[in-house]
Amino acid sequence: MKSYLLECCVDSTESALAAARGGADRLELCSGLVIGGISPGLSLFEEIRQHCALPIRVLLRPRFGDFLYTAHEISVMAREVELFQKAGAEGIVIGCLQKDGSLDVGQMRELMSAGQGMGVTLHRAFDVCADPMEAYRQAAELGIDTILTSGQAADCTKGMSLLRSLKELSMESGGPEIMAGAGVTPEVIRQFLADTKITHFHMSGKKTLDSGMVFRRQGVPMGIPGMDEYSVFRTDEKVVAAAASCLAECAQA
Repeated sequence: MKSYLLECCVDSTESALAAARGGADRLELCSGLVIGGISPGLSLFEEIRQHCALPIRVLLRPRFGDFLYTAHEISVMAREVELFQKAGAEGIVIGCLQKDGSLDVGQMRELMSAGQGMGVTLHRAFDVCADPMEAYRQAAELGIDTILTSGQAADCTKGMSLLRSLKELSMESGGPEIMAGAGVTPEVIRQFLADTKITHFHMSGKKTLDSGMVFRRQGVPMGIPGMDEYSVFRTDEKVVAAAASCLAECAQA
């Protein structure tokens, strides 16, 4: 794994291409980024794969909400692992918890066994687990290579103390790499590079675009009440380029 890595979370081909042009090293592909991300469709993966050569890790999350999954939900995700592996995904992004907030090692192992050889990121389910140090140890035993985390805070700057401790544990044990996420900007990356030893970052770099619709029916929400139906989220190539530049400077120093 590269010593410095910039991963961009995208939910469209347009965003994937913008991230690639900006200098991202890897994509995390999902759908529904506005609700925190859920599993994407295979056709979206195939469309991006046709036009973008970056490694892709696929987020597998069957629904919005918590990470306490039923047997049916795990069965769906396991099948998705197989499908995306065959389609050429480099890795998967998963996270399962038990009702007491501990990592569900059995469910994680089941999903990982469906995609032998794929890279594995434990996603931000880690940020709502009961004991992050124990979860880290279990993730290491499972063979997970990356943990995406905000340091169990609303954003990574607020969670910097825990992130720093986790990175130290990673370096001491040779366990999963710590990837800082939530609220990552070029400025935040500079702060982390100066104040911590974290070198892996996850960002969406998103901007809000106005819909191209001219006729707009008001008062007919399609989802969460109050959400603007005529706004489109897209990755901003310039923001990604600025973030990539920060990492390139450090790599050359």
